[in-house]
Amino acid sequence: MRVFDDEPALPSRRRPVLLVVFVGAAVAAAGSWFVLSRPKPAPPAETTAREAPPRSRPSPRPESAPRRETKPPATEAAGSAREPGEPTTTAPAPSRSAGVLRVRSDVPGASVFLDRKFLGNTPLEVDGLAAGSHRLNVSVDGYEGHAQAIDIGDTPADVDVRFKEVRLNASVPVIHKHGMGSCTGRLVADTSGLRYETANAGDAFTMPFADLEAFTVDYLKKSLRVKRRGGKTWNFEDPNGQPDPLFVFHRDVDKTRARLAGR
Repeated sequence: MRVFDDEPALPSRRRPVLLVVFVGAAVAAAGSWFVLSRPKPAPPAETTAREAPPRSRPSPRPESAPRRETKPPATEAAGSAREPGEPTTTAPAPSRSAGVLRVRSDVPGASVFLDRKFLGNTPLEVDGLAAGSHRLNVSVDGYEGHAQAIDIGDTPADVDVRFKEVRLNASVPVIHKHGMGSCTGRLVADTSGLRYETANAGDAFTMPFADLEAFTVDYLKKSLRVKRRGGKTWNFEDPNGQPDPLFVFHRDVDKTRARLAGR
């Protein structure tokens, strides 16, 4: 007896293929059902504390590279403590002390200069000056100026200028030309007069200004002439043949002679 007589019969070569497809579908459906029906495992409980990752150990230094020791900087004093990262400060150099200068003169109102800077007129007292060596100049009209080196320190520097006091301390090396040869020595002048210091005892002399008859300088001939009143004459020259030292000596002596005569 045939069922579905109206259904056409499949060719015999397609039947094996359909069978394989049907069996594969059945296997796949059975596998899916097995996987879905399998109970899922419960998730593990969370740990309350995480384990710390292991510390990485520093790699050992090679023996060929010894450890360098750090030394404190040279600017820090030995034994001083300084925190790391603290900036190094250098102590400022101590400032020089200041001093006081007092200047008096026997002629009031004289001008006072320190290192060519005008400070005021006498009598004068100035403070706050830098310590050390300075050059002091004091001058007033009608008198010879006063100049000297002074040191200013912790104690006041006192200077008393005597313009009315006649001072003279001059000297010059000379050659004495005489009839037979010459001799060398030094011509010296102070407020008491002239003297010629030489190893030749016959030419040496000491002469008060009152006994001085002639005292002249010839700049062109580069000579200085000294004559004792009613006595001997000396002609002096500069050892280096220069007229200027003789001219300056003559000027200073003549100025002092005029001041002494005007007393």
